[in-house]
Amino acid sequence: MNIVILYGTETGNAEMLAEDIQADLQADHAVEVANLSDFDPGDFDPARLYLIVSSTYGDGELPASAQPFGAAMRAQAPDLSGVSFGLFGLGDSEYETFNQGSRHLQELMEGAGATLLGERVVHDASGSDLAEDLALPWAREIVALAGTRLGAAA
Repeated sequence: MNIVILYGTETGNAEMLAEDIQADLQADHAVEVANLSDFDPGDFDPARLYLIVSSTYGDGELPASAQPFGAAMRAQAPDLSGVSFGLFGLGDSEYETFNQGSRHLQELMEGAGATLLGERVVHDASGSDLAEDLALPWAREIVALAGTRLGAAA
């Protein structure tokens, strides 16, 4: 399966987690990692699976590297019908706007017609779980769900 892991980060945690997911999946799949700041919404390909990992910044905004992507999504209003994605959020429940960044990305993607596979999973930095302990099983589950949906095209 062709998988693209897109990350939105402020301090680098989402990038490191994206690379951990890539390392876990690449034995069985072609996996690329890209910063959302370098990804144009017009480049989505329905034959690929997209895993998005994003933190939240400030008062619930997208992190700095995801802000250009968010602006491009709003400006371009692409038709993402047929595009499948999974979404993993990083945040800290000590903040009132816990995981709003990933929620904003979900709204942008679904608003453009993309399909969220599984549930949006969120990691709480104030909790006891390590992010990779949640993210790696999440990624495997989304890949399994996508296997049926994307079939041989992926």
